Amino acid sequence: MPRLRYEGSGMTTHKVPCLVVGGGIGGLTAALALARRGRDVHVLEKADAFTEIGAGLQLAPNATRVLTELGVMDALMAHAVAPARLLWMDALAEKPITAVDLGAPFRRHFGYPYLVMHRGDLLTALLDACRASGRVTLEASREVVAVEDRGTTALARCANGDSFETEILIGADGLWSGIRKLLHPDEPSRVPYVAYRGTMPMKDASAHAGADTVVMWVGPNMHFVQYSIRAGEEFNQVAVFKSPTYSTNDNDWGTPEQLDAHFAQCCSYVRESVKLMWRHIRWPMYDREPISDWVKGRIALLGDAAHPMFQYIAQGACQAIEDGFCLAREVTATPDPAQGLEAYRQARYLRTARVQLTARAMGAFFHLDGVNAQLRNAMMASRQATDYAPLDWLYGHKA
Repeated sequence: MPRLRYEGSGMTTHKVPCLVVGGGIGGLTAALALARRGRDVHVLEKADAFTEIGAGLQLAPNATRVLTELGVMDALMAHAVAPARLLWMDALAEKPITAVDLGAPFRRHFGYPYLVMHRGDLLTALLDACRASGRVTLEASREVVAVEDRGTTALARCANGDSFETEILIGADGLWSGIRKLLHPDEPSRVPYVAYRGTMPMKDASAHAGADTVVMWVGPNMHFVQYSIRAGEEFNQVAVFKSPTYSTNDNDWGTPEQLDAHFAQCCSYVRESVKLMWRHIRWPMYDREPISDWVKGRIALLGDAAHPMFQYIAQGACQAIEDGFCLAREVTATPDPAQGLEAYRQARYLRTARVQLTARAMGAFFHLDGVNAQLRNAMMASRQATDYAPLDWLYGHKA
């Protein structure tokens, strides 16, 4: 892709048609979607390489629909697992609460599969497709320190003094987005919950671990998720709990010792599985209130920069994927880039706010205790595994 540049005062300004700041799942989906619609895109990534931190992720039909239309599903299926069901279990009583059939009835209903996979495998597929498109250029080790809306263009300034001038600037720079600060003054708020994640070879997982099931164990102020990834060769686990010593002033909370102590009340299977978690890193959880002001002139937010959400309904990556596809559609539907970005905002902000708030509410539902938990379990017991009506608004959405 050609890139114009001009120099002065020892600095270089590059002119690019579309600029994406952030080379994660959302940013690369937007770049690929724009490329598929005939637009040239330049992507800047702060890190030294285009990589994903973390382990597994879940892709519901609202995301696999988009990835199918972008032409990356064949690459994904070489690494993904298509589970047969989603199972909720009571972590204390070791009893089923409810299940969702993810097999043939699910695919007939929604038209697309439910997949689980390693985040890195999804990012690699998007990267390969962007490179193969011939319209996407990618630069790592490029930290954007300031952005500016100039009316007919936008400008991004990098830490090394270089600048990029563009017709549209997409801020896909995550939870701690610096670009969001231009549009909205809020900061992420830390909550008392912390997550531990980890993968292991499937042969090292418990003999009870199901290769074809996504299992979520729920209990008082905690939940534990298990599923296989990488074509069934690895097993992914996520443990989340509320720390009794949570503090906003220091990081000495949510320790591995607290992890073990909190899950000690669980059934023996969960207790033994938690022992296999990675202990060298933990992920404190953060929240933001939904906002509507995602766009300023030629600058727009996308993914976690616009609407970070709890992982309780596994929609963070899915919503970023929806964003990227919708943004490309709206921007290429009009000759006025600012009008296209505003149409993207109008199409997305209420939906993503609903997903954010639903995730928050479902977290509270999972983490009930005592009589409240018993009532939850009794309410869910009569639900049929093929009752997809409550999921239609979420999984059936066409970005």
